[in-house]
Amino acid sequence: MLKSHGCGALRAEHAGQTVSLAGWVHRRRDHGQLIFIDLRDRDGLVQIVVRPDDHPDAYAAANDVRGEYVLRVEGEVVERSDATRNPNLPTGDVEVVATSVHVLNAAKTPPFSVSEDDDVNELVRMQYRYIDLRRPTMIAALELRHRLNQFIRDFMTERGFLEVETPILVAATPEGARDYVVPSRLTPGAFYALPQAPQQFKQLLMVAGVERYFQIARCFRDEDLRADRQPEFVQLDLEWSFCEEEDILGLLEELFSQAAAALRPDLTVPRPFPRLTWQEAMERYGSDKPDLRYGLELSDCSDIAETSGFGVFSSTIANDGRVRGIVMPGGASLSRRDVDGFTNLAKTMGAPGLVSLQFSADPAAATEDDVRSPVLRHLGIADARRIGERCGASAGDLVLLAAGEAGMVSTVLDGIRRELARRLDLIDDTILNFGFITDFPLVEWDDDGQRWDALHHPFTAPNEADAALLDSDPANVRARAYDAICNGFELGSGSIRIHQRDLQLQVFELLGIDAKEAQQRFGHMLDAFEYGAPPHGGFAFGIDRVAMLLAGTENIREVIAFPKTMSASDPMTGAPMPIAVEQLDELHLLVQQAESADQSAGG
Repeated sequence: MLKSHGCGALRAEHAGQTVSLAGWVHRRRDHGQLIFIDLRDRDGLVQIVVRPDDHPDAYAAANDVRGEYVLRVEGEVVERSDATRNPNLPTGDVEVVATSVHVLNAAKTPPFSVSEDDDVNELVRMQYRYIDLRRPTMIAALELRHRLNQFIRDFMTERGFLEVETPILVAATPEGARDYVVPSRLTPGAFYALPQAPQQFKQLLMVAGVERYFQIARCFRDEDLRADRQPEFVQLDLEWSFCEEEDILGLLEELFSQAAAALRPDLTVPRPFPRLTWQEAMERYGSDKPDLRYGLELSDCSDIAETSGFGVFSSTIANDGRVRGIVMPGGASLSRRDVDGFTNLAKTMGAPGLVSLQFSADPAAATEDDVRSPVLRHLGIADARRIGERCGASAGDLVLLAAGEAGMVSTVLDGIRRELARRLDLIDDTILNFGFITDFPLVEWDDDGQRWDALHHPFTAPNEADAALLDSDPANVRARAYDAICNGFELGSGSIRIHQRDLQLQVFELLGIDAKEAQQRFGHMLDAFEYGAPPHGGFAFGIDRVAMLLAGTENIREVIAFPKTMSASDPMTGAPMPIAVEQLDELHLLVQQAESADQSAGG
């Protein structure tokens, strides 16, 4: 073996031992008659000392090495003197006096420093990911993911769940996002899809009598990307027969809390995890994934707005809109320019603007001289007082109001709430505040106003108490669905599933899938439900996102070995890229080139 020890494993108890090390040159320092090399491998790094008088061949070899050269070093471990110990290194009590230095491979100067946590452009890091992954922070991220996966497998196995692999080449199904498709060479004109989730297969495993299934599954969704989303991702997928919602939520609470305790014991995880209905979360926070580490709850002022003399408010309510507000403690002292900054932020999220009220006195007794607002003369002091009281404002506070369509108002005030928390320093990075959101609507009207869409997926069971409303009032049917959230992120979702053919056909029909299409696309599931399908439910959460939170970052790419950019491309390999005409012919595909700007404009 080229290595007897890891570089980061050496301690004072190894003093006097002859060791063989191999790794990369982290730093090299030439002190004339001494050369010092910090040798790094996955375990860490240790200082190598090379002396010309004792071992001239080793010194000659060390004299030529540079950063990121790959070396093999043999030598004796010696304790450092008190004056030269390095308390910042686990190996700082020792050094290795080299007897031989062998260059296993030379290295070009890397495009960025591996030895320092420099602020390197992310595209450059991704282009040279094999170098970026050498950095200690990235190695730590990979080790964290490994430990998380190992913890999950042990946890699920101890509770009787069986790990089962499901196919990657599947039939396209409606899961809420576009599929990545794969052409079939053997069946011209036909396509596989890459799975958005193993949804149908895990339900079929329940019909098959597996009862408790899990999988660390790779999934694919062709959707717009953001900091916490990738086109391919990894999730813990689980399904459980003969269970209720509480069984699954209880299991998840144990999993999340125990994983955090094992992997990040320095973080606090409040228990029990709070439970909020979807309606409650939207009313209190404007989001179905609220950050529960702080308050700053929203207040509804629609009834006050409806009868106010301010035309913008009254017309909003007349058009089925809402007026809601949030308080910034101490915000009355902000300048007009600072308040306008919130308005500009709101505009980026779709609002025409915000209305501000700054109270220098208790709103209940405020006079016109105690309130600063660009709309006070339209709103009137009486309604300003009522709004201040409704929102729970105190003397010295700022109230920000958004008016408009209900969904837009929620989106805007959720964004304002997060910005206020940052400005007020309310975000505690030592806490993981998990929670569950329950009782989602079963369906929502699609953006084009053409049909009902499943809010989760079409296999989610409706709340039994609302089943009679499926035909008459679908908007008020609650789903037996639930999400897990943490610190403002959605970690995953699940539900109790439909396991009866008739009910599944009824939900398909509501979603615009008639019986003929249902049989064509989902006949295998519908048929399976007639062969003794047990009641069952499940869940899936993104391992990437959980690892991201445990690592203390808000960028999911920091915990993925080879991520894609926001445009779903890979700067390192060049993917996606065109393929040869011969391969297109073999797949019976013809690529139609996109029109240029001039052509599309008629030029």
